[in-house]
Amino acid sequence: MPHDLPLGGVLVSRFVFDALIAFAILLALRVVFRRIRFARFVANPPLAEAGLYVCVLALIVVLL
Repeated sequence: MPHDLPLGGVLVSRFVFDALIAFAILLALRVVFRRIRFARFVANPPLAEAGLYVCVLALIVVLL
């Protein structure tokens, strides 16, 4: 697996693409969280979403 990906002639780290994929997944999960009223279950919803983003990013890095 290549470590760097070419983007318009510039080599970009694979981690940048992994972070963008994780962010897209988090945006999709936010819709689900709004529907189930996720904020009721946590004391600080932005902090919980940040933690979830880190977990999703770690899974993507490990699995891809």
